[in-house]
Amino acid sequence: MAEKALLQSDFDFRDLVCVRAMLTLVDQGISVRRIGRAIAVLQENLPDLDDPLAALRLWGDEGGRIVVEHDGVLIEPEGQMVLDFSGEGAKENDPAPIAKPASKEAPQAHEEAMSLFERGCQLDSEPTTYNDAMVAYRKCIELDPTFADAHCNLGAVLYNAGKPAPARRCFERCLELDSRHVQAHFNLANLLEEEGCDEMAMSHYRQALRSDPFYAELHVNMALLYERLKSSSSGRDHWRRYLQLDPAGAWSEVARQRLDADKSPKRTR
Repeated sequence: MAEKALLQSDFDFRDLVCVRAMLTLVDQGISVRRIGRAIAVLQENLPDLDDPLAALRLWGDEGGRIVVEHDGVLIEPEGQMVLDFSGEGAKENDPAPIAKPASKEAPQAHEEAMSLFERGCQLDSEPTTYNDAMVAYRKCIELDPTFADAHCNLGAVLYNAGKPAPARRCFERCLELDSRHVQAHFNLANLLEEEGCDEMAMSHYRQALRSDPFYAELHVNMALLYERLKSSSSGRDHWRRYLQLDPAGAWSEVARQRLDADKSPKRTR
């Protein structure tokens, strides 16, 4: 594996939310240009809205309308209301809102969960604060059991603290909540490699690659695993891709040595 310690996100949580929102909309058939236009309109009409990209949603069974949740209602970027969460303006055939707040305490609980998650991120890189990070992530999950990133980061801390079994359960739970979660696939694959489950590990690496083909460290792990599986041709492909993505990276010299070795003339008898 490229590293012993499993990785938390390289970005802060808000960056991850925005990236995931973009990928979700693109997967649902919305062009990047259309998303950009919607963000521009939102910034003009709702200048007080934080992270407009993260707030965008696709609405309706036909999947043609981009909306944003704001102050308890769904509205289009231009400002037209689509659905009132209170139900006062809802029509009989309108879909029920999935994220309807249960009470006034719900936004406060969300903010507290976010605060705990951020605290966990501040504490999860040093062994001396692993336990405090675990406490923060667990409290975050108590407040929001669907917080996929919290499950993933808790799993990484557990693994780094020498607790692979509960770490694996955290990664698997994260993937139940978000089947395209890159870091959970990557971390679970690392763990499975250590357990000798190479084919299962490769399956998770491939799923991570489908979600993020530009993840340089992922190509290193796949190259090494392909070499162990006696598939040197596939391994070379990933070494080349790694050098394209990170030509001065920590593994760049190893990658070049692997590729140069294949160029060396073979001895003949």
